Amino acid sequence: MEPSRTSPGGPGTGRPWASPGEATARSGSGSVDHAEIAKFEAMADAWWDPTGKFKPLHRLNPVRVRFIRDRLAARLGRNPEEPEPLRGLSILDIGCGGGLLAEPLARLGAEVTGIDAAERNITIARRHAETVGVHVTYLPCSAEDLAAQVGSSGGAQFDAVLAMEIVEHVADLDAFFKAASGMLKPSGMMVVATLNRTVKSFAFAIVGAEYVLRWLPRGTHDWRRFMRPSELARRLRGHGLDMKELAGVSYDPIGDSFSISRDCGVNYMAVARHAGHR
Repeated sequence: MEPSRTSPGGPGTGRPWASPGEATARSGSGSVDHAEIAKFEAMADAWWDPTGKFKPLHRLNPVRVRFIRDRLAARLGRNPEEPEPLRGLSILDIGCGGGLLAEPLARLGAEVTGIDAAERNITIARRHAETVGVHVTYLPCSAEDLAAQVGSSGGAQFDAVLAMEIVEHVADLDAFFKAASGMLKPSGMMVVATLNRTVKSFAFAIVGAEYVLRWLPRGTHDWRRFMRPSELARRLRGHGLDMKELAGVSYDPIGDSFSISRDCGVNYMAVARHAGHR
């Protein structure tokens, strides 16, 4: 496949966006929590270490990829088991980190744009994509920064917008969802993955993951910022999106693996579309 694209441009639009430097200079958007950005920049070198600080995401990633792939393929009437079932689709990965999700989606044929307000994450993502020869557009900016660029360039939009494990780190949720929903095509699909605010999630995601198993550095998550599915649905409706599907994600400690389940008590994923679209 082609190497990582380091010059920005809207998927299939032919319209240039601002340079990465300009995008970074404008960061300071309402949704960006700089303390949260600093946490992840401090861990940036560990993104691609499957046994390091991002071990849980490496374990979770196959489930995330299959969930997104299968729903997009079904939407288009394609076989998800084909080599490139997402060929021709434009996907925006907000808060892409080191590219753990962006790269496999690009291998499935999608035109992927990954954005992150932490410039160091983008540096790591670009370097890794170039090393393995995967074509991804990476930009160091926030959702609001990109939405402003997209709007000024004529309204380029995406077939899918992903907000995976990011909303619990966002400062202004309304600003975030306004920007994200505004970059979604009328027939597009948004996928959100986050943590539920329950006693169970406090026990497993905070005490278990950060203090007992030490999967993550202490303080990575703030339980008070976790979002109940009903709260997420309300936020989405406020920006013209209806939640169409809700799926829990459960961890099997014996198999050391995650799977889709009916249990939304800790991790869950949701699919949303513009109101009026099935």
